[in-house]
Amino acid sequence: MATQADSTAFRNALGSFATGVTIVTTRDAAGQDCGLTANSFNSVSLDPPMVLWSLARSSMSMDAFRGADHFAVHILAADQEPLSNGFAKRGADKFAGLAPERGAGGVPLLTGCAARFQCRTAYQYEGGDHIIFVGEVIAFDHDDRAPLLFHGGRYALAARKAAALTAGNDIDGDAPGRFGEDFLGYLIGRAHFQLYGRMQASLAQHRLDATDHFALSILGIQDGRTAQEIADMIGFTGARLTDDHAHSLAERGIVRRETPGGRLWLTDAGRRTLIELAAAAKAAEEDALGAFDDNETALLKHLLKHVIHSTDPGLPDPWASGAGEGEAE
Repeated sequence: MATQADSTAFRNALGSFATGVTIVTTRDAAGQDCGLTANSFNSVSLDPPMVLWSLARSSMSMDAFRGADHFAVHILAADQEPLSNGFAKRGADKFAGLAPERGAGGVPLLTGCAARFQCRTAYQYEGGDHIIFVGEVIAFDHDDRAPLLFHGGRYALAARKAAALTAGNDIDGDAPGRFGEDFLGYLIGRAHFQLYGRMQASLAQHRLDATDHFALSILGIQDGRTAQEIADMIGFTGARLTDDHAHSLAERGIVRRETPGGRLWLTDAGRRTLIELAAAAKAAEEDALGAFDDNETALLKHLLKHVIHSTDPGLPDPWASGAGEGEAE
């Protein structure tokens, strides 16, 4: 069980959740084990290592998780589909027949998983009809097991369902002269701006613009980058991080600017701001994908990753190790 924030090992463990399935567990105030299946898992930061997930307000487990100091996220292995189904049942004795290990705060830890993350509950945020839980990872382990993904004809099923929905709603723009409405660039671009528009209130609350947000996100992945390194990494957005932007963030106490060298480091206030923005982004995603089933959501993200890979002009990878690893003074 790793307890140090080894960013490479942590990233490899997170990689188990390609389009996978998790079970989140905790222990309630009465000492009873609680758990449920969730696919709303996301990483927030590599340093410090933080993750988030969301839970519907209607969940029977809401009180347990809201009152818990710790929880654990389990990325399921390919042979654990029955376990996933069992924890998805409402009101069932989900731990019947299991012999869980114990983690921080007595939280039950399931065995045989692709990866496990023990978390201290760091923040809770309102997310519409969900509560978003942000956890600081205090220990994790990663086994070389294939994660539980989507099998057989499920991708095809999602594609057929999407095609049926498209035909039924007449949104595909097949009519002559309507190429633009079916152009991939238009579809992705419009979806991006409409989704990102849901975050404008949160950005305005913190007096940030999109460039500021992109810069903070890069620093959240790995701290201690120069303004030029950040500018190179967000070049695909069309945004340009200027010295004025960096100076403004430093003046407001969101980043600390190293002298000499000019590297930027998130302050405690900056990290709190970034986590609040991540929670707002997750809430916007939950709303946008509300009409999708799990297979459709997985397929959509899977295909978008292929588009990104096939069109990548060779921009720097924000998640690559080695950049910005200088020590803070």
